[in-house]
Amino acid sequence: MKTYITNARLITTNQVIEDASLLIEDGHIAAINPESTNNVNSISLNNQYLLPGLVDLHCDAIETEIEPRSNAFFPVDFAVAQVDRINAGVGITTPFHAISFSHEEFGVRNNEIATQIVHALHDYQPQQLVNNQVHCRYEITDPTGLPILINLLEENAIHLISLMDHTPGQGQFKSLQAFQDYLTNNHNRTVAEAQTIAARKVEQGGYALERVKTLISKALSKGIQIASHDDDNPERIISMEELGVHISEFPINLETAIAAQKSGLMTVFGAPNLLRGQSQSGSIKAIDAIKNQVCDALCGDYSPASLLAAAFRIPELEDWSLPEAIKLVTSNPAKAANMMDRGEIAVGKRADLIAVKHDNSFPQVTTTWVDGRIVYQCHYLK
Repeated sequence: MKTYITNARLITTNQVIEDASLLIEDGHIAAINPESTNNVNSISLNNQYLLPGLVDLHCDAIETEIEPRSNAFFPVDFAVAQVDRINAGVGITTPFHAISFSHEEFGVRNNEIATQIVHALHDYQPQQLVNNQVHCRYEITDPTGLPILINLLEENAIHLISLMDHTPGQGQFKSLQAFQDYLTNNHNRTVAEAQTIAARKVEQGGYALERVKTLISKALSKGIQIASHDDDNPERIISMEELGVHISEFPINLETAIAAQKSGLMTVFGAPNLLRGQSQSGSIKAIDAIKNQVCDALCGDYSPASLLAAAFRIPELEDWSLPEAIKLVTSNPAKAANMMDRGEIAVGKRADLIAVKHDNSFPQVTTTWVDGRIVYQCHYLK
C-alpha cells in the first residue's frame, strides 16, 4: 500500500515547502507534491512539520537503561527494547548506540557488558522499531578490548568506531583531580582505586598507537568510519587525520574545532550542551561552535530527546534558518556515517520521516515512519 502524506510543512535541505504532499512507496520517497495518486492510504498532517528521521551518531542512553542506578542492572535485552522505543518516540530513526569497550573500571562500561549489548542489538533486529546501529567506543589504553573489537568487525556487527583516550591530563580530564572526581562521583570508586586506574592508563597508553593502527586498518577495510573523541589541540587533529579518522567528536575548544574542519574532519557536538547552554565538562559551548560555523552535526550524547529540541532551538539563538539547523541532525550526520540513502527528504531516499508539532516552546513528535512504516504515533490533546 502506498502512503500519501498531505497538508505538511515539508523541510528539505534548503527550504520549508508549505502545504506540501509526499508519496511513499516500497519504503522510499516516490514523489513530492505528486500531480496525481491512486490506491493510497492518505494521512493529513494538519500543517505539522514533516522532517527526515533524525540520525544520532553518538548516544549512550542505552547504558542508563541497563544501569539506571549504580550497581542496579536490568537485563540487556530488556534495555535494548526500551531504548528502541524511546528513540522512535523522539524521532531518531537511525541511532548509533555508543557502547564503551574498556576494562572493568567503569561499571556498565566494560568489555563483557559492551559485547552483550552489541549482540543484543543484533538479535533484536527482527522486531526493532528504528534502524539501530552500533557505535563502538574503544578505550585505547585497554589492550584487552582490541581482539574483541576485531572479532565484532569480522561479524559485521559494528557501524562506527570512536577512539577514547581518558588518560588524565588531556582531553576531557584536564587534570588527575578531574579524573578522580569523575570516578568517585559517577562510579563509586575510592580515591585509591581511582589513582590505581589512572596509573594503569598512563602505563598502557605507551602501547596504544599500534593497537589503534591495527583497529583502524581493519575498520576501514570494512568501510567503517572512524571518529576521534575530545580532541584538545590542532596537533592531535593532524595526527588523527593521518591515521584515517573522518569525524571529530566533541572537540574541546574552538581552535581545535577549526583545525578539524580545515583538515576535512566533520565535527560533532552534544545537543544537551546546546540546550543547557554549557558543556558538562567545561569544554566549548555548542552554540559558540555554531556561531563560528564549526559544528557539522549534533548528537544526543546522553539524552535522545534533546536532539530534535536543540535543532529547533538554533534559529531562536542564531541567524539560521530551520532547514539549516535540521541538517545538523539529519543529512550531515548521515553523510558523516557514509549513509547516503537517508537524512533528507528527496525522491529515492529511504522513507524515514517524522511529523512534528511545534505549537508551544518545544517540538514534539507525533508520527515516526521507518522504511515507510509507522513505528510510533501519538495524539496530543492540544
